[in-house]
Amino acid sequence: MLKVGLTGNIACGKSSISNILQLNDYYIIDADVISREIYEYDDVMERMRIYFPQAIIENQIDRKKLSDIVFGDNDKLLKLNRIVHDKINSVINMRINLYKKMYGEDIIVIIDAALLFESNFDKNMDKIVVVFCPEDEQLIRLMDREGITVPQALSRINSQMDQSEKVSRADYVIDNSGNLEDLEKQVNNLMQQMQTWNNNFK
Repeated sequence: MLKVGLTGNIACGKSSISNILQLNDYYIIDADVISREIYEYDDVMERMRIYFPQAIIENQIDRKKLSDIVFGDNDKLLKLNRIVHDKINSVINMRINLYKKMYGEDIIVIIDAALLFESNFDKNMDKIVVVFCPEDEQLIRLMDREGITVPQALSRINSQMDQSEKVSRADYVIDNSGNLEDLEKQVNNLMQQMQTWNNNFK
């Protein structure tokens, strides 16, 4: 089994790549989806009640309130990451093992994770793909998508690892500064590369 980590900073197009890969029958494990699911675990919610009670409404996490609390406050962001990363990584490993049992050793599994490096889960990957785009384009996309101001968008962007650092640690890089057609061509090239990796990995 080839484990490929797919990552990139906010509003750079990682989800678009993941969607294209899923349409091409790749197995996707979405860490963002898992990050929402983990709040159903009692041990996680207990810690959230201690450290982030203002983000809990009617016994559920309000993700927008939580984002507003942690973005721009590195201490709170680190605290949140400590609470959730271990649980997320545990669930990802469980799903990787499940895919292996269900579909065998010859498959490629894509782990779609914005915080792949920040959570140190990159060490569990065989290959890493990073998507990036120019920072001014990233800012515009984020503001349009979330309906937020420039300071709010910059706060979220600056809370993540620098794009250049992620690119320098990648095995494969996708530049998502163009249109959807250009992105699809790059993803097609990526799929060919992943097949080569998988053949060499066996």
